[in-house]
Amino acid sequence: MIEDDHTSRRRPNILITGTPGVGKTATAALLAERAGMKHVCVGDVIKEHKCYEGRDEELDTNILDEDKLLDVLEGVFETAAEEGVGIVADFHACELFPERWFDFILVLRAETSVLFDRLTARGYAEKKRSENMEAEIMQVVLEEAREAYAPEIVHEVQSNTLDDMESNVARMEEWCKQFMRDHDDES
Repeated sequence: MIEDDHTSRRRPNILITGTPGVGKTATAALLAERAGMKHVCVGDVIKEHKCYEGRDEELDTNILDEDKLLDVLEGVFETAAEEGVGIVADFHACELFPERWFDFILVLRAETSVLFDRLTARGYAEKKRSENMEAEIMQVVLEEAREAYAPEIVHEVQSNTLDDMESNVARMEEWCKQFMRDHDDES
């Protein structure tokens, strides 16, 4: 278990979340690179450590083993804390993660026409695409973030274009710099 909580961290941990297709992984990778942080694509961790209990053939997806995933990620967060490195994690769900892990939750949103095109380009079947489109329209991920985390750390931004991504990353870079200044001053 992580002894170090968000109040004593000197480097931030950020979760970038949103409906599949909104640009989470691209945004997280770019932010991590520019801010000198560790990028953790939770989907890759799930595959690498086989954090699933079976398969849902109808939705063409694995059934997540949340306990196994959280155990694996606990080690990732512990190592990062010991090394003094911040994490930028990305995943399409957010409510399963402990609040103490993150200092900032960035919920990416996309216009439905943009999201439809992205999911179609990924080859999503009609049922899977429809469910994800409905989740975006109903703001499912945003509402889950608002319910699971303190309101002051949850922020919603648009992610329709490369300019949006660039602007979002630039703002997050500045926020990271301020977080580090604030937390370096406390030592």
